[in-house]
Amino acid sequence: MSKQYTAEIIAIGTEILLGDIVNTNAAHISRQLAKVGIGLYHQQVVGDNPERVLEAFRLGFSRADIIITTGGLGPTGDDLSKEMAARYFGVPMEEDAQARANIEERLNLRGMTITPNNWKQALLPKGARPFYNDHGTAPGFILDQGEGEERRILIMLPGPPSEMVPMFDEQVIPCLQELSDQILVSRTLHLCGIGESQVEYALHDLMESMENPTLAPYAKTGMVDLRITAKAKTEEEARDMIRPVEDHIRELFGRKVYGADADTLESVTARLLLDNHLTVSAAESCTGGLFSGRLINYNGISEAYMAGFITYSNEAKERMLGVPHETLVQYGAVSEQTARAMAEGAAKAAGTDAAVSITGIAGPGGGTPEKPVGLIYIGVHVKGRTLAYRINCTKSRQENRNAAVISAMNALRLALLEYEDGLKEDGGLVLDREL
Repeated sequence: MSKQYTAEIIAIGTEILLGDIVNTNAAHISRQLAKVGIGLYHQQVVGDNPERVLEAFRLGFSRADIIITTGGLGPTGDDLSKEMAARYFGVPMEEDAQARANIEERLNLRGMTITPNNWKQALLPKGARPFYNDHGTAPGFILDQGEGEERRILIMLPGPPSEMVPMFDEQVIPCLQELSDQILVSRTLHLCGIGESQVEYALHDLMESMENPTLAPYAKTGMVDLRITAKAKTEEEARDMIRPVEDHIRELFGRKVYGADADTLESVTARLLLDNHLTVSAAESCTGGLFSGRLINYNGISEAYMAGFITYSNEAKERMLGVPHETLVQYGAVSEQTARAMAEGAAKAAGTDAAVSITGIAGPGGGTPEKPVGLIYIGVHVKGRTLAYRINCTKSRQENRNAAVISAMNALRLALLEYEDGLKEDGGLVLDREL
């Protein structure tokens, strides 16, 4: 078996260090490295300071075989990353004729005046293999020196993601694939309606016993991801290793598994609506349209989504949704009875097969001992069958609203699955159903 290479990412740029720019490049590179079987254990962020960049090279190569940098390749005086690379490897800088020609052509096409410092971007450390830039002026490069345990590979790439991503995917990945005889393949299952601690407890023994493939949980707002990763010589072999683990998880958690990989909660719910030829509407109070906005993320939902009502006041709930005045007086706006009436009223007002309602106390004020901040009720109506759910959130106003949207989307998904199963009769009011 060939050597198992490890990489380290160094993001160069004071704007990243200060948080003015989010480092999306590192996330992309990390995902792509995993696919070609190259380990990644550390990342660094360093400002536009030559000595600190050099220090970052020394630290990175003390624990990794490959360093991949982004940024610091511009034409200005503080862009000295390439010079520090040449200094680290003990080689001079040389002009690359093709890089110079590319810079001249691109700047002329833009109608820009070429100044002497523009040619700085055509300089590369001697012995470097250039990666020419089809989307900007700064070329990247790979500098590979030494053999065996002393081999050091430096890959330097431009900072703008519009330049870095295509250069990395089209030119760097083929170079990296030559270094590894194995690939990593991952499959991510998405769960909703169960906490990370419950998932981890149920899978603890399995995760402890696994070596290849591996299984790891990742908590998200209102959801949990389970990533299954296998290392093999081919993608087909890796997927064969992943499949029985996925089957076991799906059997263990049932409909709490709502999708995999690129699936989102709204895309899965939208497809259920479209596949069953059902229309839907929404009535929102404390979420103020967030539920509708999330569902509308799905391309093609216009065939199913008909209307949304933001009924923040009691008067609006009565006038727009037909919620009985007596219900609001007796039970209050934040109640299972009102949530049920809102869902049924939205379906009637919009003429839809299904409807979702959300009413609650998002906070930070407005709570009482009987109805504390974070108490939210959700109503789901599908073809004459209405269910109500109660959830309790304990975070900030915005987090409580987001949690309500996720719970409502999941409630609609589960109701649509039950509809598919043939449960179309009126099931009556059900409280504290498990989402």
